Amino acid sequence: MNELSMNKQSINELSEKIPDPKELEKELGDFLTKKFGGSVKLAAPIIMPQPANSEADQPPPKTRKTIQFDLKPQDLVTYLDQYIVKQTAAKDILATKICTHFNRIKHVQSAPDDFNDMVGVIKNNVLMLGPTGVGKTYMVRLIAKKIGVPFVKGDATKFSETGYVGGDVEDLVRDLVREADGDIELAQYGIVYIDEIDKIASSQNLMGADVSRTGVQRALLKPMEETEVDLKVPHDPVSMLQEIDRFRKTGKKEKNSVNTKHILFIMSGAFSGLEKIISRRVTEQKIGFGATIANSAQEKDMLARVKSEDLVQFGFESEFVGRLPVRAVFERLTETDLCDILKNPNNPIVLGKKLDFAAYGIDVKFHTEALEELARRAYAENTGARGLVSAVEGALLPFEKALPSSTIKRFAVTREVIDLPLPHLADLLDSPHDPANTQTFDRLAIDECLRIEAYVADNRKPFGEKYGIQLTDSRIALVAEAYCRKVTDIEKVLKKVKSFYEETKTIELYFIKNHGINIVLEEEAIDAIIERCFQSQTTPESYYPKLTADFEHGLKLVREKTGRTRFFITREALEKPEHYIADLLKKSDDLPRLPLNPDNLLEG
Repeated sequence: MNELSMNKQSINELSEKIPDPKELEKELGDFLTKKFGGSVKLAAPIIMPQPANSEADQPPPKTRKTIQFDLKPQDLVTYLDQYIVKQTAAKDILATKICTHFNRIKHVQSAPDDFNDMVGVIKNNVLMLGPTGVGKTYMVRLIAKKIGVPFVKGDATKFSETGYVGGDVEDLVRDLVREADGDIELAQYGIVYIDEIDKIASSQNLMGADVSRTGVQRALLKPMEETEVDLKVPHDPVSMLQEIDRFRKTGKKEKNSVNTKHILFIMSGAFSGLEKIISRRVTEQKIGFGATIANSAQEKDMLARVKSEDLVQFGFESEFVGRLPVRAVFERLTETDLCDILKNPNNPIVLGKKLDFAAYGIDVKFHTEALEELARRAYAENTGARGLVSAVEGALLPFEKALPSSTIKRFAVTREVIDLPLPHLADLLDSPHDPANTQTFDRLAIDECLRIEAYVADNRKPFGEKYGIQLTDSRIALVAEAYCRKVTDIEKVLKKVKSFYEETKTIELYFIKNHGINIVLEEEAIDAIIERCFQSQTTPESYYPKLTADFEHGLKLVREKTGRTRFFITREALEKPEHYIADLLKKSDDLPRLPLNPDNLLEG
């Protein structure tokens, strides 16, 4: 007891010696004033050690965040088919392995803690090989957008500039956190895409080690497998100051790092010269009797035969190649493929050019022959789909310069426009309202609408399942008309149709709530309302007052005469409400009057 009393006395004496923070701040302020006058003042508050928090003050333990992912490979392939021409094998490989990657994470997270931490699991990191302009970057962006995980893109050529430290490699992981709005847990399920990866292969003509390139490869090894990437950058003073400020406020040193175990790495490159390495290996294997010489067609498909030993000979470390187990080879695009890209309703090249002219209030329609000629010119440039941009820009730049200053608001891009741009431009400016030009534009508008109808009809089932709406022939025509009226892609139109459909169905609820009459809008009537909304750029909700004005009193009169409370509204009824009401009243004269009661309200 005496020892306990002495300990309590010592603690009390010690607590008395510790000054109050405000008193200490005042004493330091007085000392500085005496020492330096008024030129130096105490600005920063002093944070004293805080007593240990009780259990009640402790924040609740963090629960493990799980990803919500249920996409199937075929669903992702169907989505990619809407945007990307050809590349069937590459789409199958990427869609399958990426879906498997995230579904496997979800499956492991749902298992008990004792079973979800397996050692030696290999990630499905992907290496994409193919010539420039075949859609490698475009495909990865589409996938990242579809699955909704944080996504960052880096250029491997940037890494070589910093030598072999590898700081830029870790910066990509930190960028994932920024893309996830600071959510570290979400960032740990992101995708890191590195383009031009073939540029960090060591030079085959260099004697000795190519440190700047092999060093970057080695810096990528750990993040590609599993490592902890500190969010604080050691050489960044801003990060250091933020950490100091956080410590001053909390009195604790927080550990902020990202684990790369579930981060998927996708890398791509053109790998120019790799075909020769593969061809040399294949030729050596076939040497002797019965050997055949590879023809030009076989050389084009040579990348499809790539093996790890070819990549090592190309200049990659064997450990680096081993961490990219999934390989997707992209095919070269033919002239027909380039034309199909331009004809695709979702292609950003034609949509972008339409948007350029729409900025000046000019509507543009393209003739099929014009698209074929642009594809031929792009193919001659031998840069894949990238050549399409320069071909379209080069052909239409004179018109984009001159037409905004004219009174022309509708521009038909025909083969003559592409072949003889300057003479055709002069004719347009001389006769801006020539009936022949108007007829050509109207014909192209009809052709475009028919083409879009055929495209949506071909994808009726996947579109219907994706957006949960029945795509009847009349609704497909509505989608095509809405697409042709405004510069947009098919996905946005379908989303808007779905939104308008759901809003229109709520009109039925408003009507029975406000008027006690149960109306059922048939599908064709819903389409008519959606069509009017697109034309007038309004919403179905704004159509409700007109529906009330057209039907409220007439349907109430029918209800009083017959006791009927449920009515099916057709498209014809919307167009001629007076005839619809008159017909109901005429038919009601031949029917016995029913008493109005709650049972009738239910039976209709």
